[in-house]
Amino acid sequence: MANAQRGGLGSPPGAGAGTGLALGVLWLLAGLLAVRQTAAVLRLPPERRFTDLGRWIGHNGVLHVRGSLYDTDRFTGTPFAGLVLKPLTKAAEESLGIFWTFGTLLLVVALALVAARSLPGPVPRRTALLAAPVAVILTVASLPVRNTFTLGQTSILPVLLVLLGCCPPRLAQGSGRTSGLLVGVAAALQPTVLLFALLLWLTGRRRAAAAAGVTFVACSALTWVVMPDDSWTYWIHHIAGAGLGHAPGGLANQSLHGLLLRLGLHGPAEPVLYGLLAAAVAVLGLRRAARYALDGQALLATAVASCTAVAVSPTAWQHQQLWILLAVVGRVGKRRADRLAWPVLVVLVMTLTSTALMPDNPFLRPLGNNAPLLAALLAACAVPFLLRTAEGWERPLPTPVTEPQRGRFAWVPLFRFWKRPLSRSNVLLELMLLRLGYWVYSYIRGQAPGERSLAEAHGRQILGIEEFLHIDVEHGFNHFVAGVGWLTDGMNYYYGTFHFLVPVSLLVYLYVRRPGTYRWARTALSLATLIALAGFWAYPLAPPRLMPGLGFVDTANGPQDLDHPDFGALTELSNQYAAMPSLHIGWSLWCGVVIAAVAPKAWMKCLGMLYPLLTLSVIVGTANHYVLDAVGGALVVLFGFAVQYALSGPGRQAFGKVPAARSESDPLPAGVRLSR
Repeated sequence: MANAQRGGLGSPPGAGAGTGLALGVLWLLAGLLAVRQTAAVLRLPPERRFTDLGRWIGHNGVLHVRGSLYDTDRFTGTPFAGLVLKPLTKAAEESLGIFWTFGTLLLVVALALVAARSLPGPVPRRTALLAAPVAVILTVASLPVRNTFTLGQTSILPVLLVLLGCCPPRLAQGSGRTSGLLVGVAAALQPTVLLFALLLWLTGRRRAAAAAGVTFVACSALTWVVMPDDSWTYWIHHIAGAGLGHAPGGLANQSLHGLLLRLGLHGPAEPVLYGLLAAAVAVLGLRRAARYALDGQALLATAVASCTAVAVSPTAWQHQQLWILLAVVGRVGKRRADRLAWPVLVVLVMTLTSTALMPDNPFLRPLGNNAPLLAALLAACAVPFLLRTAEGWERPLPTPVTEPQRGRFAWVPLFRFWKRPLSRSNVLLELMLLRLGYWVYSYIRGQAPGERSLAEAHGRQILGIEEFLHIDVEHGFNHFVAGVGWLTDGMNYYYGTFHFLVPVSLLVYLYVRRPGTYRWARTALSLATLIALAGFWAYPLAPPRLMPGLGFVDTANGPQDLDHPDFGALTELSNQYAAMPSLHIGWSLWCGVVIAAVAPKAWMKCLGMLYPLLTLSVIVGTANHYVLDAVGGALVVLFGFAVQYALSGPGRQAFGKVPAARSESDPLPAGVRLSR
């Protein structure tokens, strides 16, 4: 790690106004997140704060140290961690809560600043300025830190101590004693940190490695002298804390040991297989970490080694998984379009719950449940992070873009500042953003106001407007559909299946065959969906099938008791009063417009435009929407296309076929250039 270079986070002269504005916004966001997290903890009743410190809190809210730390399995720290807490034994619980909360916040900010200053050089001026607030935001928003704020664990201290011992150039280039001292103290708080002593040894810092080992032994020995019973319980009875906390086979334990137990492997075979896998991961991970350390990427080396420690540790609870977030600094891929895939993956894994990461089905649920462990294993063993000498390290291959085009009509105002990319985007990044977007859509739709009386009042408004306009055809057409068995079954199947199947299939086709059009179409669809979410919040609306006393037939669920509207399987999945605007019509109209834009033959274009008309008949015939809901769905999609048009112009060239990877001899279309 002696070759580590300091990126520097000062305030370089000449920073533009845009950078200054972005810097101010990021620091404001970081401050708001920190205040929100602090307030969330301090608002909790005393018995729910810092649950892992509960062992220290006696009667009358005063800390005590009598008895064993491990009378129960709630306290999962080392005896040395308990010894560190002894100076707090005279504090009242209320003052301890304030002290511990703000102390934890300061540790988080310090950790983020140290990580930001450890980026490998040379660091661009803009990156140097923005790295610190971005690091604070990501750290405070991560699940381990949010969990730590409530638990009161000392899990942030080991991370900070290791960063201070391994990353700053002054310590890395010194005698090594200070670095070893910091790593040794961190290992006394979290034993798997001893792997960093091996990393120091592999990178030629023998004195630092020896100092780390000696410091760990000294801290542990001191604790044996002061707290012999607790030390025996932790190190011998619980085998270095492996028997503390929740059941090791539960989802909370994101380690190889926990994964094997969840897979049903028990008995003598499990520890043998776990030992072999842990040894293989440790060897491969430390070799990779040493390689990146010698390359001058001290922060990445620390991240790889720490992910190795998370994977091989017998227990890796959520508050101990902050190490994984450090892997966000790794650079992967030679194309600019690929650079964001790995950082986004790490951030999503470390900030979202398993249900948000993956759909709740038998095939994808295990990926979400074990996402932190899988991310740690990928970082430690598999992801091909670039060396600083690699091609594309500093300047990745740019993305072909088309300049904003002029509109057909001069009277239509266009911003025309969005240079539309033409090459194929990273498929992993697209899938992650698609999943995140759908989860956000489902969450907001489910959380939208669903008060029954208001939704029914809006339903009566819609019916009154339609009656005035003589377009109130829902009741008659619904009863006609309900009277024809094959038509009812067909429309019910269409309503529940085609709404997702057709748009997803079209997106896949565009991604594979028409990448330029894919970005244009995907952005318009995203904008339309966001606008629709605002409509769900502003105007909760009961669909016809949930309007009491009007005689509509729910073709999917059959007759219902509307005095108790909590019915049907769909009630558990989404807000039943989010009918305006109809995204069934919106998404189907989007499909029709896209097919009309890309289809080579006229009959194909006409067939595509028939799809939203068929969808209109289905949503009305099944009593799921009003005619005006369809009008609202059409308007939001048209608005999405209009915003896209205003930002980047018509962009006719983007409709052409653009190869995913263009060779040097393959000329670019007219008006297309490479972005820098």
